[in-house]
Amino acid sequence: MREKAILNVHQEVAYKTLVLDSTKADQASIDKARAWMCQTYYDVRTFGAVMSTGKKGERANCGQVRGPVQLTFGPSVDPIVVEDNCITRVAVTSEEQAQGQSGDNRMMGRKYTVPYALYRMHGFINPYLAEQTGFGEADLELFWEALTNMFELDRSAARGLMNARRLIVFEHATKLGNAPAHKLFESVKIQRRTEVPRSYGDYEVTIGEVPQGVTVVEKI
Repeated sequence: MREKAILNVHQEVAYKTLVLDSTKADQASIDKARAWMCQTYYDVRTFGAVMSTGKKGERANCGQVRGPVQLTFGPSVDPIVVEDNCITRVAVTSEEQAQGQSGDNRMMGRKYTVPYALYRMHGFINPYLAEQTGFGEADLELFWEALTNMFELDRSAARGLMNARRLIVFEHATKLGNAPAHKLFESVKIQRRTEVPRSYGDYEVTIGEVPQGVTVVEKI
């Protein structure tokens, strides 16, 4: 799905493509529509979606999808301090604003920035849900690529130097997993080298021993 897209519109496309009646959808139709959405849209088969919106018979029902890939929020490793910056622009928005300033055409504004912060987040991939949605190896490689380059085309004055520093992947030899996820995450230690970190080099990131059957792969 793209930004500002309307999910119900895409759900109607699923029914039209499959030649199904969305006003009389039974469970078989819903299952077909859900499978079509998973096959067609990367984000649906990867992260899941709630597509049972609206009242029965009024909108296309594509059911619900539990995505195999789930990500946690990314808190900062250390407490951060937000800087309040004052900015000025040399043009106003409207003629009324210009008249009110007697032609000075300047406006003051504020922009909030963080001098430096290191954020840590965790992710999970469920192989059984991947089989249900059709999430495969090619999708996984695309996901790694997205995480690696996610900030390269999203620069702004407020976050001009944000980037992914480490991408540590724990690969299990079995579908059920060879170690609990929390123990693997705890094996990744982050220590400050200075009292007030201002760069990634001010941190030391180490990976401890992992149980047998688990392989550590560093994508970054």
